[in-house]
Amino acid sequence: MKLLRPCPAGTTVLLHICCAPDAAHGVPALLGEGFRVTGHFFNPNIQPAEEYAKRLDATRHLQEAIPFPLIVEGGFEVEWEAAVRGMEDQKERGMRCEACVRLRLRRTAEAAREAGCEAFATVLTVSRNKNARMVNPIGREEGARAGVAFIDADMGKNDGYNDSVRTTARLGIYRQDYCGCRFSIRRVKSGEDNAEE
Repeated sequence: MKLLRPCPAGTTVLLHICCAPDAAHGVPALLGEGFRVTGHFFNPNIQPAEEYAKRLDATRHLQEAIPFPLIVEGGFEVEWEAAVRGMEDQKERGMRCEACVRLRLRRTAEAAREAGCEAFATVLTVSRNKNARMVNPIGREEGARAGVAFIDADMGKNDGYNDSVRTTARLGIYRQDYCGCRFSIRRVKSGEDNAEE
């Protein structure tokens, strides 16, 4: 993991978790930096409900293997639909994805403030299909809005993605084959995109 704007060791961090595979590297990496980490599973984009349940179960499986506190926050599906409306035909990693990331990081920043955490972060940058140059500026903006520091990181660097693959294989943790929303399902099924996180 490459921290781009480090915070001091001991900082309390609310960590947005999109999925267990990314968290399989992100949680231990932040713990290894000396942060006090609580996970925040908040993903109103994940469809269908069966897939959401699989990803939440996988995250709980990871939590048993690498103990860390976890907050699961549901809801916000209506807000997610509003955020991406009109961008249905956008390509993956485009403006629709930016709107989706912003919604999730905005709520994580607010939840961090409400919980009294000093900072927040996200494991989204572990994935080869998420661009840290898009995710980190959004995190900084939403942190400034909420009054909570954002920990800039490129978690896929220094073998982060491959570490997540090895860890999930070792622990038998489910790895999804699409990003999460119904638009990414459509692209994967059509062979247009491979959006595994």
